[in-house]
Amino acid sequence: MDIKGHAAIVTGGASGLGAATASELARAGARVACLDVNLDGARAVAEKIGGQALHCDVTHAEQAAAALRQARDKHGAARIVINCAGVGPAKRIVGRDGPMPLADFERVIDINLIGTFNIMRLVAADMQSLSPLADGERGVIIMTASVAAFEGQIGQAAYSASKGGIAALTLPAAREFAQFGIRVNAIAPGIFQKSLAAAVPFPKLLGRPDQFASLARHMIENTYINGEVIRLDGALRLAPR
Repeated sequence: MDIKGHAAIVTGGASGLGAATASELARAGARVACLDVNLDGARAVAEKIGGQALHCDVTHAEQAAAALRQARDKHGAARIVINCAGVGPAKRIVGRDGPMPLADFERVIDINLIGTFNIMRLVAADMQSLSPLADGERGVIIMTASVAAFEGQIGQAAYSASKGGIAALTLPAAREFAQFGIRVNAIAPGIFQKSLAAAVPFPKLLGRPDQFASLARHMIENTYINGEVIRLDGALRLAPR
């Protein structure tokens, strides 16, 4: 898909991977809406890229639907959606204070997995009604998984479960939406923390948000990438702790 001129949605667009991706899409000519619970942060990003900022809790069905309507009213129906909203707290299943509070596990699943699914179901319904482009494509949805989906470390039970769910969701979603010309992929980033950069085989560097954004752009532009979870990790495989 040629990104130029199309409407794009980026959740978690106020910072990190989302902000970098929103900037990359804007440079490619997209009309970008940054959705985030941090509205001030989303506004700061939107002002820099000439986009739109909208408050959105991705776990809330009505609030997400309302934010997407606002984005559609301003930019038209989105053909590009990047799900970056997420949290990654560390907590053992059974710690010094006893079992992990169930609410802590539920919060991570709600934001990372259910929130991603919530946005997907809403935007896919819109995309299905769009006229196909020259190659028959109607839209692209990219989700954010993690290498923790495959090698979760001690303390990452909730996070790994949420990201493993996204990895498992990718192919069935791509298969379901294929008849409409909608592609679904996911990126599984590796280490983006300075203290752990030395564990990366090569290059021994901290992963950068702009590298995530660059891969997201390529996945949009390369119409043969579909149903894939692509690791972005410098050949890293996480140790147990």
